[in-house]
Amino acid sequence: MFLRATARASGLSHHILPTAGTMIGVCTTLIGLVKIYETETGPSRVDEAAALAAVLFLASAIGSYLSIRVAADSDLALRLERAADACFVLGLIGLSMIALLFAYEAI
Repeated sequence: MFLRATARASGLSHHILPTAGTMIGVCTTLIGLVKIYETETGPSRVDEAAALAAVLFLASAIGSYLSIRVAADSDLALRLERAADACFVLGLIGLSMIALLFAYEAI
């Protein structure tokens, strides 16, 4: 009961939703820049990996939005918020790995 009250009181979904939307924009910008870069250097897989990260951020945004829309005291809202949080963190890890591998020209 304490965990549930703490998670809802933090309003995590209200922070995840706009940030996930911003990160989708970052991924889209990255894809566009990589497409321009590929014309000079040849094909790479960075754009595909960035698209997968964008899908994770989209899942995070949808889960966060639904969590806000569902009654705050329901278990479904808490589960949606946790799923949105997990997708967001996975997206951040994925985008960081993409940046690291792209910097060292591994992908």
